[in-house]
Amino acid sequence: MKRRDILTFVGTVLAGWVLAVGLPLFTPAPVVAQSDVNLLVSAAASLKDALEEIKPLYQQSKPNVNISYNFGASGALQQQIENGAPADIFISAAKRQVDALEQKSLLVPGTRGILAKNRLVLVVPKNTTGVTSFFNLKDAQIKRIAIGEPRSVPAGQYAEQVLERLKLLPGVKSKLVYANNVRQVLASVESGNADAGLVYATDAKISDKVKVVVAADEKYHSAIIYPLAVVKSSRNVNAAKEFTQYLTTSSQVKAVLRKYGFILP
Repeated sequence: MKRRDILTFVGTVLAGWVLAVGLPLFTPAPVVAQSDVNLLVSAAASLKDALEEIKPLYQQSKPNVNISYNFGASGALQQQIENGAPADIFISAAKRQVDALEQKSLLVPGTRGILAKNRLVLVVPKNTTGVTSFFNLKDAQIKRIAIGEPRSVPAGQYAEQVLERLKLLPGVKSKLVYANNVRQVLASVESGNADAGLVYATDAKISDKVKVVVAADEKYHSAIIYPLAVVKSSRNVNAAKEFTQYLTTSSQVKAVLRKYGFILP
């Protein structure tokens, strides 16, 4: 018998034996479940509603990625990251905080981008009358003006800049009450604990208890932008990069941001 015939015969016998004992001819590769990834996003408080809506949209295509948020004042979040608190992504309401982390080499190079822009507005309780401009803040009827704590809250920094440029700050400084984040400013005006407040246009948009008096002229304050970046201490840098890319490029994200009144970069 020729060598080729012998090999064919042996192969046939082996195949028959495998089939007879019920063994598969080929062993399929084991299915490896995709492990869950946990991402913690430290983000400016004014982004809360938009980011909460974006989360399930992203998880439709990335079901293994669990996203948690840590909302607060941008300056406070910056300090947390500087002190070693866990965070995978940082989204600030101003350049200043991201610049500071970048200068300390606490961000992954090349991951910085801009999520959105915003406007600063003067708001009063919905039933307030007689307030039509920033200059009414000097009036006797306005006893308390809520703004963010300027040292840690970007909205407070922008508010001070506007009041300074309009030469109003010396006359209203005694009326200022400070909040730990911009959502607390909004809550103070909603409750009537403050007669006026300076918040982002997006904050005013979600409330039916305040009305917008006027938007601040953008020449009176620094540009209101929301930069984001991946934190260098992240244990899931690749997943964090993917989520930041989604945040800055997805049409779904753009639609949500527009819905809440954010301005696209």
